[in-house]
Formats: sequence, C-alpha cells, structure tokens
Amino acid sequence: MRQLLFSAFVALGLAGCGGAPVEHTVPQTLAFAQVEAEETKIAELTEMLLRLGPGVDLEEAARVARIAVEEPLVWARQWGVVDAPIIHNMQVNSGRKPRGLCKHWAEDLQQRLKRENLQSLDLHRAIANYDSILIEHSTLIVSAKGASWDQGIVVDPWRLGQGQLYFTQVKKDPKYRWLERSQVFAIKRERKARKAEREARSGQG
Repeated sequence: MRQLLFSAFVALGLAGCGGAPVEHTVPQTLAFAQVEAEETKIAELTEMLLRLGPGVDLEEAARVARIAVEEPLVWARQWGVVDAPIIHNMQVNSGRKPRGLCKHWAEDLQQRLKRENLQSLDLHRAIANYDSILIEHSTLIVSAKGASWDQGIVVDPWRLGQGQLYFTQVKKDPKYRWLERSQVFAIKRERKARKAEREARSGQG
C-alpha cells in the first residue's frame, strides 16, 4: 500500500493535489534524492493521517501532508535556519534571526493549514515540558474531525532542524509528553493568580 500511495502522491504533487496550491517551488538544483525523500515522507504522513479514521478524506490528507512537509522548508530558508534547533533558538532570542522558535513553526503551520478549510481533519496545539527544567516545547497536532487531540499526530518542523518535518502519534512520541495548550495556559493562569494572592497577603502583613 505504501508504494501505491507514494506513486499516487507524486502524481498529486505534480498536479497541485487538486486543491489550493502549495506556495513552494522545488528548486531545479535540488537533488533527485532529496525530492524522492520528501515525496516518501509525504506518502508516509498521508498514510498515517488516513489511519486516524474512516472519515479522513484521501485528497485532504495528501494536501495536509504535502503542506506540512514542504512549507517549513520554505520558512527555513526565509528565516535563515542553518543551525541545530537550540542554536537557532539562541539566535532568535538574541535578535539575530527573525523567527524559528518552536512556537513559530507551530503557529505558522497551523495558520497555513487553516487556509485549507479542512473538513475531515482538526488542528490542535500542544505543549510539553511546561513544568520542568527542560526547554518548553510547542507543536501542532492533526487529528480526525471531532477526535480528541491525543488521538492525533504530532507534526513538528522544529525538532529535526532546518524545517525537516518530524511526525509521530501523540501517545507514541519518544521524546515529549504533551498537554493540550489550553490546559497548560489554564494551569499557568491559576499559578499566577495564586502567586499574586500570596504577594498581596504578604504586603498586607
């Protein structure tokens, strides 16, 4: 099935996937091996998206996979991403590079996919390491329409560096344990409120 999907999505890619065009043109100088690797990754992600449920549309899954693989490569060039993710983070935080933090990849990919008006897939945001000494990490998750976020697939252009997409099932992520972003924000608001209350009581004393 994978070989069949691969062949189908190469054809879909050349035809623009039959939907809104991906704003990315593969440079003529790009080696065929790299193009083939990208097409393989697109086919693998499409297959994973289809496994999310019987209601996932094939053309829509193929379109999401192509955008998720190709668009971050464009952003990597625009943002000057040439170093490892942590090094690039330092450059962004120091003002030397414009974008490229994990939240930037997640935000831009979410906004790009929203433009596709997806009917069989949902988009979610999640955060890991919010409560540890490790660096907090944000990502985008794609699930079947109406399904819980934790039943979806992590699509993370930050992790491998230079816009190379990493993807895996949420519950099988070997590196991160995710929480829905709204839940993390709620926890942080509650902690901030408790801290303010303690400080207010301390000031009154």
